[in-house]
Amino acid sequence: MSKTNQARLMELLRQFTVETDRYIEAASAGDALHRTDLNALGIMMGAARAGATVTPGMLREELDLSSPATTALVDRLNTAGHVTRTRSAVDRRQVHLELTERALDTGSRLFAPLAQHITDALSEFDDAELALLERMMQRVTDATVLAKGATAKTAPARGGTSQHDSGK
Repeated sequence: MSKTNQARLMELLRQFTVETDRYIEAASAGDALHRTDLNALGIMMGAARAGATVTPGMLREELDLSSPATTALVDRLNTAGHVTRTRSAVDRRQVHLELTERALDTGSRLFAPLAQHITDALSEFDDAELALLERMMQRVTDATVLAKGATAKTAPARGGTSQHDSGK
């Protein structure tokens, strides 16, 4: 691939990221949900599809939050009616988080339009092209995870808190 094509693809990926952020900001404005709240709901929906149990500790790790920020996040989601807390039947010290119907309805309302538009755009491609796009997106995602890890290793210490602790 030529440097010009790579540069154009990098610009399109940057633009996609910006437009996705703008969509999420616009779509969630009416629900007063922070970006971290939406990320948490997304993680919980993925865990539910996989049959996994979600705990505050899991959210803390997945979102790179401090314990106080995780507590504030779970409190916001609970107050908004998006999650319920239940004690584990096995270990009463452990709290399990479950999505409510309201959370599922909110997620569907916020993301179904985006999913439909992207599905429509992808329908223009045949199976071989989609397989190539899938491979590319996986490689780009893996590269982003690697870059995040490299950045975290070289970033100055933040006093044990996360940049996400503000809840936004």
